[in-house]
Amino acid sequence: MVSVGIDIGGTGIQVGVVDGEGRIIAKRSIVTRLDIPFSEQIAQMAQCVLDTLGDADMPLSEVRSIGAGIPGIADPKTGVIPFCTNLRWHNVPFREEFHKHIDKPLFIDNDATVAALAESVAGVSAHTGSSVFLTLGTGVGSGIILGGKVWSGAHGVGGEIGHMILELDGESCTCGNRGCLERYCSATAIIRMARELVDKHPESQIMTACGGDPGKINAKMVFDAAREGDAVGAKVFRRYVSYLGQAIGSIINCLDPEIIVLGGGVSKAGAFLLDAVRQEVGKTILYKSMPFARIELAELGADAGIIGAAMLG
Repeated sequence: MVSVGIDIGGTGIQVGVVDGEGRIIAKRSIVTRLDIPFSEQIAQMAQCVLDTLGDADMPLSEVRSIGAGIPGIADPKTGVIPFCTNLRWHNVPFREEFHKHIDKPLFIDNDATVAALAESVAGVSAHTGSSVFLTLGTGVGSGIILGGKVWSGAHGVGGEIGHMILELDGESCTCGNRGCLERYCSATAIIRMARELVDKHPESQIMTACGGDPGKINAKMVFDAAREGDAVGAKVFRRYVSYLGQAIGSIINCLDPEIIVLGGGVSKAGAFLLDAVRQEVGKTILYKSMPFARIELAELGADAGIIGAAMLG
């Protein structure tokens, strides 16, 4: 028996057939369409599932379940997607609509949550009972695994670590609150902090990297500058690590998981980031004489969404 994972993104939808060990047997993709009704988009997803099964030479009867990860929130019990901004979906009866095309058990959850599940099954947090996954990208997504199972809360909206308040009355967040963690621990935050400083320090290596246009600064430029000893890059890096270390320390103090997993574009800084964060976290944990969660980089990359979605069943 196999499972099928659907990773639904704002620009593309990835579909994969996954075996019981979390290995992808076959995969396909289609374009995310914002110009068609949700029912038509779901019909295209279902057809892509059938086409991918054909590529794997696998009959539908061999499919145990189908899972979907979405960039929004879903009610796992009803199969309804109340809120998915990137797709302009509101109160979409996803499971009901999908079952018009393929009648197999269907599970839905947030995309960061399914990535967390993937890492816990086939990635760096495999063989652990509890883990927290943080995806550090444009925003901060997260997923919590407790007792080997996804924790999405009583109403399907749990695990929004990116919207914990890190700084009272801090930076405005797109969610409507102020001071959310993602306003300080995302790639967007790194860029904002760098732009604030290069305005006063145009001699920074960051300005050379962006061709003199602060609008072209990205997180990699900032971290590369920090690694090479640039004063502005180093200041932004230290500030970022301080925020991220505080956030991870709070997660550890609250949940005491076995492992914290860092994914997303910012995590590509590798050991340079990881070593600094580990050192910072050690300052913030409550019980300093006790063992605490190890902090590691995600392993599965872009396939995590497919694998995790398939594992929802």
